Amino acid sequence: MALRGRLRADQRPLYVQASEAYRDLLRSGEYAPGDRLPPEVELAQRWGISRPTLREALRLLEEEGKIVRRHGVGTFVAGPEPVLETGLEVLESIERIAERNGLSTQMEDLMVAERAATIPELGGLGLERPADVVEVTRVIEAQGQRVAFLADVVPQEYLRQAELQADFGGSVLDVFLARGWPQLAYSRTELAAEPASPELARHLRVQQGGPLLKLTAQLQSTEGHVVDYSTSYFVPGFFRFHVMRRIG
Repeated sequence: MALRGRLRADQRPLYVQASEAYRDLLRSGEYAPGDRLPPEVELAQRWGISRPTLREALRLLEEEGKIVRRHGVGTFVAGPEPVLETGLEVLESIERIAERNGLSTQMEDLMVAERAATIPELGGLGLERPADVVEVTRVIEAQGQRVAFLADVVPQEYLRQAELQADFGGSVLDVFLARGWPQLAYSRTELAAEPASPELARHLRVQQGGPLLKLTAQLQSTEGHVVDYSTSYFVPGFFRFHVMRRIG
């Protein structure tokens, strides 16, 4: 039945009705995770709606993680969303969190550059004089889903670009722990919500302006120096953080 024929009974926007019809299609069990769904033109004709209306419905479902759209290939049923659960009391990399949760990760969009630190970065590193740093940015995928964008700024006395070999898995923390230097004491971390910038939206394949969980951290050495100033952006729905708090 064409969706236009339902308008008297349903006053919601047509693209919302189309997204619900898509959910019904997914709930029917006819398609399993990873299956390719019918082409847009076929569904638009079946439901009696325009392709722009259908694309708006697909955008909603993609944001919900119900479907995966691959440009020039088609639309596919998404698998179960990976959820990485951890406490904030112990500092560990996403790779270790995923491993403990039985999930696999991989790194994409790696960029490493040696340059002079900006004034805000000097403040984050607790430095008063100009300094050269290594900037490491990358996207982390879990089970094929882009779940986090990480950016680390490290003084070159603690890390150089040449040290990040082909086996670099995406965690500067793990590099420090593996080599045993610098000796690490704790991380001071601030949590905030932030809308996705155009760059973050492109890297994480989310809607521009959509909410992201932002963690800004200063990793301290036992000597009291900030050895890594990092900013991490997490896609909501993929991470579940908890904190154990003592009764004062």
